[in-house]
Amino acid sequence: MHSNGHDDDFDLDGDLLREECGVFGIFGHPDAAALTALGLHALQHRGQEAAGMVSYDGERFHSERRLGLVGDHFSSEKTIGRLRGRMALGHVRYSTTGETILRNVQPLFAELASGGLAVAHNGNLTNGLTLRRELVSQGAICQSTSDTEVILHLVARSQKPRIVERYIDALRALEGAYSLVALTNKKLIGARDPLGIRPLILGELNGAHILCSETCALDIIGARFVREVENGEVVVISDAGVESLRPFPRVAPRPCIFEYIYFSRPDSVLGGRSVYEVRKQMGRQLAREAPADVDVIVPIPDSGVPAALGYARELGVPFELGIIRNHYVGRTFIEPTQTIRSLGVKLKHNANRAVVQGKRILLVDDSVVRGTTSVKIVRMMYEAGAREVHMRVASPPIAFPDYYGIDTPERQSLLAATHTIEEMREFMGVTSLAFLSVDGVYRSVGFERRDPHRPQFTDHCFTGDYPTHLTDLVGESAKQQLSLLAEAG
Repeated sequence: MHSNGHDDDFDLDGDLLREECGVFGIFGHPDAAALTALGLHALQHRGQEAAGMVSYDGERFHSERRLGLVGDHFSSEKTIGRLRGRMALGHVRYSTTGETILRNVQPLFAELASGGLAVAHNGNLTNGLTLRRELVSQGAICQSTSDTEVILHLVARSQKPRIVERYIDALRALEGAYSLVALTNKKLIGARDPLGIRPLILGELNGAHILCSETCALDIIGARFVREVENGEVVVISDAGVESLRPFPRVAPRPCIFEYIYFSRPDSVLGGRSVYEVRKQMGRQLAREAPADVDVIVPIPDSGVPAALGYARELGVPFELGIIRNHYVGRTFIEPTQTIRSLGVKLKHNANRAVVQGKRILLVDDSVVRGTTSVKIVRMMYEAGAREVHMRVASPPIAFPDYYGIDTPERQSLLAATHTIEEMREFMGVTSLAFLSVDGVYRSVGFERRDPHRPQFTDHCFTGDYPTHLTDLVGESAKQQLSLLAEAG
């Protein structure tokens, strides 16, 4: 995803909307760890900072947690061989709460009175810091700065007799977005928050049951899609099969619209819809709402490609790869001097001069956060000889921060929160600028927004309509609370 800040010193990676996390668990397969590693490969786009896995072999739990990419650590027979057993749980992480340090890498594991429990979490708790403070004040000892650890403590403290009841007891205390998968010595347990903000999928492979974040993780191992775990549902997988529990009152689901716009892999299916087709439809809808008289449509790779295809097809204008992306740039590239730093954008994107020169081009991106990357890409297009550079964005302006697992900047750093569309156009240096409307997003997914005050999606980044309480943000900012906790720790 591409976004922005106001100077060439700005780290380009700060201009991205970060994916949240990805989870993959499998129960009842002799190659559980190897299949989990493959599933995490397919979910790598959801988090690149760290990966971890826990397995159980009937006697002991085995854990491997590493900073970095799945392929760097979970490709060897030696590592997979240490993760013995017919059940395993894995996680890829982009930190939304807690630093990038090994003790925060999930799945988190604890030995409880009832036995071992590993937990992997996709999402973000909006009362995690508040719960942690209460737990610490009551004598709890926290080993990480991750909100997932709070769940382990809540399970440990529950007085309910059975592990599933204790787990549900813990869930009742949580606010925010969560898709959780837990592993015990006898069960794999999945849970989706009452609004279903983050996705969770149930699959099957030769009698083994799978819980994962996206259908693309099933495809990579040849597993069958069974269904989505529903909002507010707890799924308990054991030797007896799959049991569905409904511990929460039923409410209308509010899945996160950003799964369609950006987070999910294009080849995944979400809510019965191809993510790729929805993104193309967003481009088509954008072309209807904001056409332009141009010679060529150019996607900002890779996330802008499906929308640009839809836009080009709707207008009957040629689609061309006017920007070529280098896929082999690591996020840790050292930029030691101002001269090198100013070249930073060319490490990842370079103009395809043959397509751009002398043309009126229209850039299509999926979103704009800060705007700095857009500025640099527009400048690059002009330097490559473009006559005009127009910009279309296949989502509405992001004017409000996220607290459900997407790492958005604070509100004052969001370009759309402090600039009008015309001011954003001037800032980016484009000939014209337009965004897809909120109604247009809904239409692209096959809905009409029946009542703007009761949307079917979690769309607060555009509307400011947060679907849950934001307990941690009352009184002081989340960052202040985190720094206080870090000092206390």
